[in-house]
Amino acid sequence: MAGLIGVGIYFLPSLIAVARRTHNATGIFLLNLFLGWTGIGWVIALLMSIFSAPWYPYPGHWYYPPPRQW
Repeated sequence: MAGLIGVGIYFLPSLIAVARRTHNATGIFLLNLFLGWTGIGWVIALLMSIFSAPWYPYPGHWYYPPPRQW
């Protein structure tokens, strides 16, 4: 049971990216898979999954929302 929780925490950035439907979820997964063990790779993957813009399916093409205004 502890191993399952550990795997879940290890792949948390990938799970967040898939849940938010980010456009680069595959890249976040690969970064998490190969560099997540370093710690810094895990943090970078987590930040990428949180701050990446989600994509929205739109009939006929993909729609990317405009960038946020500060």
